[in-house]
Amino acid sequence: MGQEPPGTAADIHHRIWTELQRATVDRHHEWRTPVLATTGPDGLPQARTVVLRAADATASQLSFFTDHRSLKVVELQAVPAAAFVFWSKRLNWQLRVRVATQVHTEGPLVDAAWARVSQSAAAGDYLSPQAPGSALGDHTDRELGAHHLAVVTARIEHIDWLELARTGHRRARLTDDALVWLVP
Repeated sequence: MGQEPPGTAADIHHRIWTELQRATVDRHHEWRTPVLATTGPDGLPQARTVVLRAADATASQLSFFTDHRSLKVVELQAVPAAAFVFWSKRLNWQLRVRVATQVHTEGPLVDAAWARVSQSAAAGDYLSPQAPGSALGDHTDRELGAHHLAVVTARIEHIDWLELARTGHRRARLTDDALVWLVP
């Protein structure tokens, strides 16, 4: 008893970050589209899928893009604490990632993101004169103005890692400097 299960803390940490970084470039990776959970203005949980755009192991940070007029931005500005849930059937791994977010609506980070997005079909999503979730109204063409792209950076506070296996499930909590084995 008290013995560490197979797979060192460093191995698990490295594998998680390898998969997260792969998900930012592989459109078919299961972790590319995690669920983001926030706190709504009414204090109730809100959840939606986002597209993972960056995973920086050194900074312990994840990033995604959104329209700065979206409800999730309002929620994150009011309560910056949030969580991601990632599931991979291939790995049989679940990650629950608690984060502290920051919404960026201007500056070099947003400029660099817009330079990437503006060359893609997704650019139109950030040029709409109507905010996400607005009722569809007037369908006449309107002159497009500035983009509404925001970059949300999410500093990881801890990761709850769960591996499901026929030989026995494993679970651990990872922080920047430690891994603690937990009862699955």
